[in-house]
Parts: sequence; structure tokens; C-alpha cells
Amino acid sequence: MRIDTHQHFWKLDRGDYGWLTPELAPLYRDFAPSDLKPLLDAAGIDGTIAVQAADTEAETEYLLSLTQEHDWIVGVVGWVDLEAPSAVDSLYRLAAHPKLVGIRPMIQDLADDAWMLRDAIAPALAAMAALDLTFDALVMPRHLVHLKAFLARYPDLRVVVDHCAKPEIRNQAFEPWASDMTQIAANPQVFCKVSGLVTEANADWTAEDLAPYVAHVVQAFGPARVLFGSDWPVVNLASEYGQWRDTFKGLMRDQPEAIKTVRAAYPRMSSLT
Repeated sequence: MRIDTHQHFWKLDRGDYGWLTPELAPLYRDFAPSDLKPLLDAAGIDGTIAVQAADTEAETEYLLSLTQEHDWIVGVVGWVDLEAPSAVDSLYRLAAHPKLVGIRPMIQDLADDAWMLRDAIAPALAAMAALDLTFDALVMPRHLVHLKAFLARYPDLRVVVDHCAKPEIRNQAFEPWASDMTQIAANPQVFCKVSGLVTEANADWTAEDLAPYVAHVVQAFGPARVLFGSDWPVVNLASEYGQWRDTFKGLMRDQPEAIKTVRAAYPRMSSLT
């Protein structure tokens, strides 16, 4: 199987997408499984992991409900308020659904860059580790110093870095992102999604613009800990689905994409495929 490990669905009338405004015209409409499935078929993708786009438990429940209708949605990375007193109970309740594979706090949007080091989230993170849920780290280069401390504090927690931590490709900024990612990759519990890169590049991006960043991630993590993600429909701001898929394959130099890599990153998915 080939899995797209990062894509989104949303319905505007659900009303909890605070970041999604009419100014983002290409994204300001509903995006449903029926919109994505033809793109997957054309690209030779067998299944997807749907990732939260709103910071509500209702969003998680919405995505899990879609898995009941579409068996090719093989997992959901949801959201829980990890600081809430009810966080542990929420995690256990939501994890009763077999397709919940991870949780993603929206770290990039939080005012406190060191939020992940707050003591208040420790009980929820312990529960995530006990439930075998993966922590998706939606971080930017400025967060990586804190992510290194986070990994040392929670050695039993499996982590996936979304979008290669969003390097500043449009500014050709490479350091300290590259050194930080090398240090993070030294932890065998950490995986990295090659996703969301075209929206960090200039509008006239080429594969050559992305190549140094992808090559560094592959060298640091090794191909066995690198995941393909489309970031659809956000990718539509800078690319078509098939164009990004073809670019990824070229940048990875046809290294084999194994389902075992996705299962290692999201082991709760292993019983589904």
C-alpha cells in the first residue's frame, strides 16, 4: 500500500476553523473525500491519514466519522486540549475508535514557542504513550530548540515532525534548521513528513529549490523514517496534487515507499491494513 500520511477535510459550516477566512480563497470551501479520491487514484495512492485542521474535539470526531464511510481513510490524527483537566479522559474516549492514530496540537499558532515544555501537558502525554498514540509536531524552525528538549523529556513518546518543520525555503535559509533537524533525527522515535514544502517556497518554485531540504531530511532520518504527505488541500495554494506527488518521487530518487514505514510511525494503524 501507498499512504498519503497528511491531508485534511473540512466543512465550513462546522464553524471551528478559526484560521480559514475568505482571504484564503482557494481553500475557502468544503473539501470532502469525494474531492480527494480521484486525485489519489490518479496518483496511485491507496489510503490516507486525515489530520486535524481545527482545535476542537468535535473536529476529531468529524474526521473519525468519515472513516466509517470511506475505508481508504486508514487513520486520523486528531486534536485534544492537552492542558485541560479532562485531557486524559478525552484521549481514552477518542482512542476507543481504532482509527485514531495520533494527536496534533497546533503548536505553530500558539503564542508560547515553548508551550510543549509546560508541565500541565505531562499527564496527557503519558496517556498518549500508554495508548500508543503518535504526537504530530506542527512546528517551525523557531520551535526546534524546544522540540529537542521535549524529546529528551518524553523518551517514550513517538513523534512525527510535520512538513519538515517548515524550513524557510523562499529565503534559502538552511541553518540552523539543518543542524537542529540532524540532532532531532538522532532520536529513533522521531519520523519526518516530507510535506507542506511547496507552500514554504516561492510561487515559481522548482524541484531544485526543494532538493537541498529533502536531501538533508533523508540523510538525517534515513528513508525508513521519512513519510510522504500531500498536505491537500493546502497544497493547492502552490501546486496540484499530482505535481507534488511526482516532485516527491523525483526528489526521493525512487526510493521504495513501504507500508512498514507508516506503520512504524503510526503503529495503531497496523491492524487496519
